[in-house]
Amino acid sequence: MDITSFVSDWINKGNAYDTEGYLESYWEDAVLDDPSVGRTFKGHVGIREYFTSYFIGYQTQTRLVKLDIQDNKAHLEVEFTETFPEGKIGGLFDLTFREGKIATAKADLL
Repeated sequence: MDITSFVSDWINKGNAYDTEGYLESYWEDAVLDDPSVGRTFKGHVGIREYFTSYFIGYQTQTRLVKLDIQDNKAHLEVEFTETFPEGKIGGLFDLTFREGKIATAKADLL
């Protein structure tokens, strides 16, 4: 698996608000934990809610700042540009992969 290409494609799907493409990047039973919103989102239903609320709802655009890859894990530092009051804010994603898709994700704001 080419994690660098995967991450680039995943960010592009998010920036295009391609909900189905974004969800295809995750396993059906994936878990996304985001302490910055105080919730954990489970499976495609939960991750769809997260994506719709925080990416589409705030018109979020994500720019990759730094990517560290170790085995089947990726640590991303990103910059979010959104319609919320701050306008621009840093963020992190820690992704764990299983057979070419995201199995777990932890997202947080800086």
